[in-house]
Amino acid sequence: MRTFPLRHVAAGLGVATATALTIVAATPFGVAAAPSPTHTAAARDAATWLAGEYTDGVLPGPFTPEDWGLSIDGVIALAATGVASSTRQAATAQIAAHVRSYNSYDDWGIEGFTDGGATAKLLYVASAAGADPTDFGGWDLRAETVALIAAADTDHQHGRITSRTTEATGPDPSNTFDQSFAVLGLARSGGAPQETVNFLVRQQCTAGGFRLYPDADGAPSPSCDTQANATLDVDSTAMAVQALLATDAAGADEAAQRGADWLVAQQRADGSFGGSGPTSGPNSNSTGLAGQALAAAGRDAEAARAAESLAALQLTTANGGAAAADAGAIAYASDALTEAVADGIADTFRDQWRRATAQALLGLAQVPLSRIGLDVPPSGEPTPSVTVRPTPTASSSPTGSPSPSASPTPTTSLTSSPTPSASPSSTPSVPTTAPTPAPSVTSPAAGGSGRLPTTGAAIGGYVLIALLLLGGGLVLLLLGRRRAT
Repeated sequence: MRTFPLRHVAAGLGVATATALTIVAATPFGVAAAPSPTHTAAARDAATWLAGEYTDGVLPGPFTPEDWGLSIDGVIALAATGVASSTRQAATAQIAAHVRSYNSYDDWGIEGFTDGGATAKLLYVASAAGADPTDFGGWDLRAETVALIAAADTDHQHGRITSRTTEATGPDPSNTFDQSFAVLGLARSGGAPQETVNFLVRQQCTAGGFRLYPDADGAPSPSCDTQANATLDVDSTAMAVQALLATDAAGADEAAQRGADWLVAQQRADGSFGGSGPTSGPNSNSTGLAGQALAAAGRDAEAARAAESLAALQLTTANGGAAAADAGAIAYASDALTEAVADGIADTFRDQWRRATAQALLGLAQVPLSRIGLDVPPSGEPTPSVTVRPTPTASSSPTGSPSPSASPTPTTSLTSSPTPSASPSSTPSVPTTAPTPAPSVTSPAAGGSGRLPTTGAAIGGYVLIALLLLGGGLVLLLLGRRRAT
């Protein structure tokens, strides 16, 4: 999604009950035109390479043996291509067993925080992977997400995905990535409440693009147009367009088409896209997301140009040189490709390649986020049914209950939670303020909505992370979690 190669971090639940999990599709989703056979093959090659990077169902981070946000991105990529079903199943089981490791700070000894964005991303990946989102590692992720949606008494924040914490620590870290995952996950598990769609649409400026952060100057901003000099972001717009196309809520399709028009205007002559801020240069992360969104919106010619740009950054046995053994991997940018061909992929840069490949191949496969896991993958291999069993853990809550009432756990993931990474390649920058308590939550059982989550869960908890990591390395970890797929 974003250009920094960081992603989500935590998630700790158990995997161990014998119930077959099934995807719940709430609304009919549009189907994009099929990509060319060449690009489909390139997407499968990229996914095959990425699957080979997993160890025991987990992708590592730059500073940790497991990066849950990146592992989730990988599962989404594998599901989009139908590649390596055994790796996909193992990874899904591992993620289900570590829900709290990803959407909370429990593993760091900081209890009472649940990252909204990470929770929403978990809801989405459970559906995309063929698991039961209402019983994922023992967690009802739909109920958890609904409980994090801001209530009606929060004025213009109504419908926003927020994080939950036992202490007030500053502005909520959730962003447009988080909100998009919330709408996608809810749409695929029973329907997205109108207020969640309305909040996402308010992040769109008149020009058509979406801003990354709903806040301005440290305080909630009513809408994109009310924020002076709002920065419109390609990655956020691509995510928002796909989320809006996943629901038939009022105003969703019109906003999605305006967003797609804006993306078309941002495309470079070579078909590539850049993000915003430090990721404004052409890169495969932004191009992958934008290309996928354009395909979902029916902009076939532009989506094909984006795919051509991505194919030019992919290693093959013919062009790989010293990196031929890593054929299939996609570089973040042309300079990274040149270096790899000359010297191979150094261990210090492998994390960047994993993050870039996971997002970039989405622009080659061109399967919309709303359809991943619902259709027979391009390879012809049907999406396997995933059975995950919960393993009891100290902080887990029983399936069916909204969210742990005792002390909500934080999430550090990509829907907006990042994992630290040494190279800036596939995750968006994240705010440095710690998450603030979300508005009071109405129990889903009572028919209420909840609060708001963040796209990279741990993104907003930079302050907390800084304390934990004792330095800038912690900040990088949080930033990485923010971004996601």
